[in-house]
Amino acid sequence: MRAVVLGAAAGGGFPQWNSNAEACRRARAGDSKALARTQASLAVSGDGNRWFLINASPDLRQQIEARDILHPRAQPGGGLRSSPIEGVVLTGADVDAIAGLLHLRERQAFTLHATDRVLDVLDANPIFGVLAPDCVQRQEVPLGRPFALSHLDGSDSGLTVELFDVPGKVALWLEQGRADLTGQPGDTVGVEIRAAGNASEGRLLYIPGCARMTDALKQRIADASVVLFDGTLWRDDEMIARGLGPKTGQRMGHMSLSGPEGTIAAFRDIPGQRVQRRILIHINNSNPILLDDSAERAGVEKEGWEVAYDGMEVSP
Repeated sequence: MRAVVLGAAAGGGFPQWNSNAEACRRARAGDSKALARTQASLAVSGDGNRWFLINASPDLRQQIEARDILHPRAQPGGGLRSSPIEGVVLTGADVDAIAGLLHLRERQAFTLHATDRVLDVLDANPIFGVLAPDCVQRQEVPLGRPFALSHLDGSDSGLTVELFDVPGKVALWLEQGRADLTGQPGDTVGVEIRAAGNASEGRLLYIPGCARMTDALKQRIADASVVLFDGTLWRDDEMIARGLGPKTGQRMGHMSLSGPEGTIAAFRDIPGQRVQRRILIHINNSNPILLDDSAERAGVEKEGWEVAYDGMEVSP
């Protein structure tokens, strides 16, 4: 299995287009210790030639151009249009995860895998009708049921995927008129990927959004070879304290990294501390861990965490 981070930032990217905060200024100026990042997405492959995306971020076109593994290739007979992207797996219906689907509308065949909750959202929004059904098959994925990813020609990709429920909330753009924003099963999911039939290759977990840690999630994380986990905010009131918005991390459906209820503390309690690689992804531009020279970056690295960046190879 090969897995490559296409984007590591949260919504808005880093630098965010309308932010004049110091960290964004540093990234915009090309500071080597404030590496720019696009919005979170992952690419996985069983053969190194045909690829599946985990989420389609708003920056997908830029991400495709930045990674030659996703470039179109010469075709038998001289055909000019092609793509090594054969499928997309969605973890939710937030703009961060689905907006990039609109970049894939040029009648290129691929399969879209998602829960019924997410597919219902796409079906209800007519703009996603640009993904013509004779080109793009929508495949409903039940929670907790591993399935083999297939290539478009019907052959086995060598990858097995399972979607599992993660505590979260309804997508931001679907909040209006709802008194209870708590997500229902299938609204926010994590993705587990294995190399089919290869017992020596481990499990990769991709969890870009998580509102709280649960015992079930701890058990799933234990013994994973690689975990890419929600690193959106350093502290729960980060947006408020910096004058960037009125919402806490919890209100946005994200754990903070610091504090007694935060991600760092929660992972200290993972059974046996057996996770081989733990990587923070979906990182907001306000989070100081994006700066290589920050005390917060040093703190997460001391705890054994890596901070994702665009192009990072995370293969288990």
